[in-house]
Amino acid sequence: MKGALWLLALFLIAVAVTLAARYNSGYVLIVAQPYRVELSLNLLAVLLLVMFFIAYFIVRLAVITFRLPAEVSGFRLRRRREKARMMMLDGLRAFFEGRYAKAEKASVAVLELKESPSVSALNAMVAARSAHELRKYARRDELIAQAKTSAPKEITLLLMTQAELLLDEHRPEEALKILHSLPHAGAGKHTAALRLELRAQQRSKNWDAVLDLLGQLDQRNAIEKTVMRQLRLQARIESLKSRMLNPNALKEYWQNISSADKKDSKLAAAAARAYAAMGDCVAAHQIIEESLNAQWDSELAGLYAKCPGSDAISQIEHAEAWLESHPNDACLLLALGKLCVNCELWGKAQNYLEASLSVDPDYPAHLALAQLNEKLGRLELARDHYSKGLELALWRLDALEQE
Repeated sequence: MKGALWLLALFLIAVAVTLAARYNSGYVLIVAQPYRVELSLNLLAVLLLVMFFIAYFIVRLAVITFRLPAEVSGFRLRRRREKARMMMLDGLRAFFEGRYAKAEKASVAVLELKESPSVSALNAMVAARSAHELRKYARRDELIAQAKTSAPKEITLLLMTQAELLLDEHRPEEALKILHSLPHAGAGKHTAALRLELRAQQRSKNWDAVLDLLGQLDQRNAIEKTVMRQLRLQARIESLKSRMLNPNALKEYWQNISSADKKDSKLAAAAARAYAAMGDCVAAHQIIEESLNAQWDSELAGLYAKCPGSDAISQIEHAEAWLESHPNDACLLLALGKLCVNCELWGKAQNYLEASLSVDPDYPAHLALAQLNEKLGRLELARDHYSKGLELALWRLDALEQE
């Protein structure tokens, strides 16, 4: 519709111009001595119009000619960028498909096109990760070093990648140095950097630093609550183990743990083992008693007889009080049997050990009964329990190997 209207308008203009030229009798006289040129007004208008179009064409041609080098350069730049974009996509696709050799080749080819620093840094990191997966560690380090020189503003990207790859290569100490050199070090690190540092500190066995990082990540709600509790528990247990040779450090650390955490059975077990290793059986027993009174744990009850104290009768009384609530706990019965052996209560010891064996026929109860019978001179029974205990222990080992 719009085209038809334009066509109608042009037709009307042509008719108007034709009628005007038909009834126009004017002329123009041009004098240039010794020449005189007389033209009709209509012809002059036509000549001026033709000259205008010729001049316009010449000017446009000149402009196009002057712009031609820039247009050619822009065209080449667009083609190069399109080529770089396609090659970068090929490299990323190959990397995520696991075709690391092709990914490295494509990414290095993009680097040779010398795109912007940001694009070069991204492609350098893809190439570095690909070289890392191919175990070409020297090539990986070379690519990262080149990227640091060519794209200094992308230092966070480069350092994060380098730290992650070093950590994957089991070089946590070097990864930590790089993470500590990030532009925003300390509490200002972003969550991904904190997660990466957490892994590095765990592998370096810096458990106090692990607990500090877990606190920061917990504030950001960066780790699921159940996983956070497990990680904290593991870190506290390992911290306790690392202080086993330093009694003062162990006591100070245990005192600084909250009362609620002290009642955790796994943490209490680690603390009890640490105090027992130092020979402080009183503290070990107290830790076990407080934890079991708050929350029952069969494995922790089994530790109650590990460290023979000076007041074994009091221990037996505590254990027998627990037995009223947990009569079929094999570990508790085994612990009671061992405590009775320490007090030379042979009859009670045998009863408790046999009761433990009836609840859970396992090699520790057989071993304890073998030792008891050996002390009592019943060598045949002792050999029988030793044999059965060894058989059960070997069966357990086979089951673990099959898993």
